[in-house]
Amino acid sequence: MSDADIYDLARRAGVAVEWTDYADQPHRVSLDTIRRVMAALGLPCDTSDALAHSRHVLNDRGFPRLITATTGQSVRVSIEAEVPEYIRLIQENGSVTDLPVQRTAACMTLPGIETPGYHTIEVGQTQATLAVAPAKCVTISDLASGERVWGLAAQLYGLRSRGDCGIGDMAGVIALAKATAAFKADALALGPAHALFAADLEHFSPYSPSNRLFYNPLHADAAAVFGGARVAKSRSDIGASREASDLEESALIDWPRSGRIKMRILRRLFDDFLATDLTTKPPSALATDFAAFLAANGSLLAEHALFEALHAAKLKADPNAWSWQEWPDEWRDPFGAAARGFAEKNEGEVLFYSFLQWIADRSFAAAQRQVVAAGMRVGLIADLAIGMSGGGSYAWANQSDLLGGLQIGAPPDLFNVNGQNWGLTTFSPRALVNGGFAPFIATLRACMRHAGGVRIDHIMGFMRLWVIPHGAAASEGAYLAYPRDDLLRLTALESHRHRVIVIGEDLGTVPVGFRDRLAAAGIYGMGVLWFERYGAGFAPPRSWLADAVAMTSTHDLPTIAGWWRGRDIEVRARCGFVSDLAAEKTARNSDREALWKAFRAAKASAGKAPTPDQGASVADAAVKFIAHTSSRLALLPLEDALALEDQPNLPGTINEHPNWRLRYSGDAGRLLDPPAVQKRLHPLGGRKEQ
Repeated sequence: MSDADIYDLARRAGVAVEWTDYADQPHRVSLDTIRRVMAALGLPCDTSDALAHSRHVLNDRGFPRLITATTGQSVRVSIEAEVPEYIRLIQENGSVTDLPVQRTAACMTLPGIETPGYHTIEVGQTQATLAVAPAKCVTISDLASGERVWGLAAQLYGLRSRGDCGIGDMAGVIALAKATAAFKADALALGPAHALFAADLEHFSPYSPSNRLFYNPLHADAAAVFGGARVAKSRSDIGASREASDLEESALIDWPRSGRIKMRILRRLFDDFLATDLTTKPPSALATDFAAFLAANGSLLAEHALFEALHAAKLKADPNAWSWQEWPDEWRDPFGAAARGFAEKNEGEVLFYSFLQWIADRSFAAAQRQVVAAGMRVGLIADLAIGMSGGGSYAWANQSDLLGGLQIGAPPDLFNVNGQNWGLTTFSPRALVNGGFAPFIATLRACMRHAGGVRIDHIMGFMRLWVIPHGAAASEGAYLAYPRDDLLRLTALESHRHRVIVIGEDLGTVPVGFRDRLAAAGIYGMGVLWFERYGAGFAPPRSWLADAVAMTSTHDLPTIAGWWRGRDIEVRARCGFVSDLAAEKTARNSDREALWKAFRAAKASAGKAPTPDQGASVADAAVKFIAHTSSRLALLPLEDALALEDQPNLPGTINEHPNWRLRYSGDAGRLLDPPAVQKRLHPLGGRKEQ
C-alpha cells in the first residue's frame, strides 16, 4: 500500500487531496488528515486490507435508492446492475407508465418526465425514488411578477412583547411583521429557531443547534395555542411575575434566568393540559390536535423528546455529563435497552418535551398565517444553520447520518489566518446518497413548513465543505465534495411544494462557477454592502446582481452606524483582535470617504460626509443606496433600520461580546413608529399605510 493508493482512493471518494488558499498558494492535505476523513466516511484506509475493502465499496455501484432529475430532461444514472429495456414508473398520483431505457456499459439514461414529484421506478423486484424537480426554485417573480420586493431581517430573540419573560417569541415576530407590512414590505427574515438544549440554557447560540428538525420552545408563543388568559394564569401560578417583568425590561437577555421562568410556565401549562384536556371525554380540540401532531412527527419527535428528557436527567445527576458521546456505552444507543427503559419509566417527562414542540410548531404556523394575512407576499424567511452540535439530539439518534470524528469550518483566509472550526457536524455525503437523501429532505421540510422563504447558511456546503478531524487545527482539514446537483434539485422540488423562495448565504470562499449554478437553480445569493467593492472603492448599485439579495449588513458584521463611528474597531480591539489600532483607524477614515463618495455618486446622499457620531444620517443614505440596486429582493437588518451601533454577533468571541443577547429597545410593534425610522424606510417601499 503506497501513499499514492491512499490519495487515489480519497479523490474517488470526493476528498480533495490538494487545495488553493486565498493567496493562490497550493497546499497538499496530510496523509493523517486523509485517513481520518476517509474513516469518517466509512472508507478506512489505514491498512492494505482496509484500503482494498474501501476500494471495493466504492466500485459497487448498485441501484441507487433515490435519483434526481429535472422536469423534461433525461437523466443519466451510473449503475452496473442489469437493467431491462423498459422500467415501470409509478407517479405520485398513482398512474403507471413503462419507460424506455437507454443502456451503456456503465450507466442508464431515463427519458424526461414532465410532472414534478417523488415518483417510484421499479426494475424487477427493486424500487427506487425518482425525484423530479422544476428547473428553478420558486422565485420573486412567481410571487410578485415584475416587482422588486423588500423586507426586514431581525433577531427573533431580541424582539420585545408583553409577557415574553425576556426572550423574544412569535408574538413579537407577529407584531413587527404587521408593522413592517404597513410599509408595503413583503418579508421578515429571522435567525435560526432550531431546537437547542432545553436542559442547558447556557447553550444559546442559534447556529449551534441540537436538532434542526424542531424548534426552540423558548421562542414559542403559548398564547397562540392556549389563549392569553390561560397563559397568564400559569404565569401567576408559578409566582415569578415580578422577576419575569424585570427580565423583560433588561437591555440584555439573561438566557438561563429567562429560560427557567419560561420553562416553569410551560411546565405549569403542561400539568394543566394533562389534568384537563387529556382527561376529558370526548377529548378536547387541543388534545385531538396534540395527538395529531404526535402521529405526524412520529419517531423523529419521539427520539428528540427522549433525548431532551434523558439529557436533563444526566445533567441533574452529573453537571459534567453534557455530551452523550461521553456517557456510558449503554446510554449512547438511542434504541438500546437502557434508553427504552428510561422512556418507559419517564413517559410523562418525555411527553412534556413533545408538548413543547407542539406549542412551538403551532405558534410558528400561526405567525406565518398572520403575516401573510397582513399583506406580506413572502412572509417569514426562516434560517437553516449549516450544521448541528455533535452532542445534540439529532446526532444521538442518527449517528450513521453524520460525519463522526469530523467538524466543519473554513480554511485559512485573509480575515482568519488560522482557519475556522465551527464546532459543528453535519451530514455525511455518502450517508445521504445511501439513505436516499431522507435526512436532507426532512431538514428542508422542517425549515420550510411554516415559512415563505428560507436562507441556507453557508450554501457552499451543497458543493463542498471544509472538514477537520477532532483535535486537529482548523488549517489541518480538507475539502469534502457533496452531490451538488442532487441537493439543488431536491431544494427546488421542496421549494415548489412549500411555495417558498430560497436564499443561499454565499459569503466567503466560493468555488468558481458556483454562483452561476445557484442562479440557474433560482437560488438568490447575498449582496452585502461591505463586500460589494471595486478595489479601494465601493461598487455602484447598478453593478449589484439582480439574483442576489441586497443587504446593508448581516448579523456577523458591523451595523452601518457602528461601522461609521468605528464602534466595531473599538470592540475588536477590546477583544484582542486588532494588532495595529492606529492603522485600522486610518484605514477606516479612507473607507468612510470611499463609501460617502459612492453614496453621492448614486444620489443616495449629498454634501459633506457626516461626522463619525452622525451614523443615523449614513444609515439613511445606505438604505437609499441599496434601494437603487437592481436586486429583486432587499433585506434591511432591523439594526440598520433603527440606526443601531452594536452588531448582534462578533465571530470568534464567546463571552467577550454579548453575542445573541442584545434586545431591541422598544415593543416590537412600535419599533418603526419614530418619524426618523419611517423616513429611512421610505425609499424601499413607500410610506406607512394609514
